[in-house]
Amino acid sequence: MTEQVPLAVIAKEWGRIGVLGFGGPPAHILLLRRLCVERRGWLAASEFEDGIAATNLLPGPASTQLAIFTAWRVRGTAGALVGGAAFILPGLVLILLLAALFLAGDPPRWVLGAAAGAGAAVAAVAVQAASALVPASLLRSGAGPARVRWACYLLAGAAAAILTGPWLVLVLVGAGAAEIAFRRRGRRISRTGDTAPPRAEGDPPRAALPLLVPGLAATGGLGALAWVAFKVGALSYGGGFVIIPLMQQDAVHRYHWMTDGQFLNAVALGQITPGPVVQTVSVVGYAAAGVLGGLLAAAVAFAPSFLFVLFGAAHFDRLRANTAVQDFLTGAGPAVIGAIAGSALPLALALHHPWQYAVLALAALWLLALRRAVVPCLLGAGVLGVLAVLSGLPLP
Repeated sequence: MTEQVPLAVIAKEWGRIGVLGFGGPPAHILLLRRLCVERRGWLAASEFEDGIAATNLLPGPASTQLAIFTAWRVRGTAGALVGGAAFILPGLVLILLLAALFLAGDPPRWVLGAAAGAGAAVAAVAVQAASALVPASLLRSGAGPARVRWACYLLAGAAAAILTGPWLVLVLVGAGAAEIAFRRRGRRISRTGDTAPPRAEGDPPRAALPLLVPGLAATGGLGALAWVAFKVGALSYGGGFVIIPLMQQDAVHRYHWMTDGQFLNAVALGQITPGPVVQTVSVVGYAAAGVLGGLLAAAVAFAPSFLFVLFGAAHFDRLRANTAVQDFLTGAGPAVIGAIAGSALPLALALHHPWQYAVLALAALWLLALRRAVVPCLLGAGVLGVLAVLSGLPLP
């Protein structure tokens, strides 16, 4: 720690980022860097970059974990708790207010139109999010047989997102474990005369596996909601958008908390509000059990991020150097990309009217061909939805 920064300062500065952080992880990283490195000088540039690298190794929302980690670096545990809460709360309050408006029993037609328009663009946002991750993942995988495995993991993730819903995490973990096995075997073969198994350099993240059949989910109600939120916060590798296939099957088809259209609205709200995309789970919680459900879902989804940082930050350097962890992420990464891209299909199929598909086509043009920003896209799609219903076109 470079200095004892007052907690009031941390609350103010991290809260400001929580208010201004429209645009997802890239915006959060930029604002945190400007604060901690450029404006205040609390961290060296190298320390900040190491923090990005370390938090990207963890499951869950990476930019939230970076916010917690940087606050921990400047004021320890108290700083992490205050900074993390200040970063999360503005977006949480706003998204719950919007959820109350969009999920009301009889909202105005213009609100329903805005929701239907913004929701129509979400499938294009998923494809854009996946495509942005491809170059770095390909570079990390290497060439030759590794590139073939990369393609297989990608296809497996896409198929799992379309077909398996909440059990997608099994495919992600399986892809990571398979890549560990392939790379360990390659290293062993490359060692002339070395027939003994290599010394274990660390184990992949396995703690999730015994938790995949929880008793809580069987109880329904708040127990089921807590399990869905836990999967979002602790078992989602590769960024915020992988939460979509993790949540959609449970929220819409298994527990019937939301309709397909309402789930699209939840994803859109998670994109256009400040703070992490994982805030989407709060809308699912609100649909399941009102304000209490929204707060519970947020608390459960973000708790792992705090625990990972508070108990693991001192070991981040070892984590980054751990060969097994690196191999796991090399395999899980393309499966995540496939899952994000695959989620676009059920999202598109959830649309009901031709005008929504027209909005989706315009969003795809904006995001994929013109490579423009997500937030203006969703806001524009919402405006198109309002104009559509005001002109007499049907609502979903």
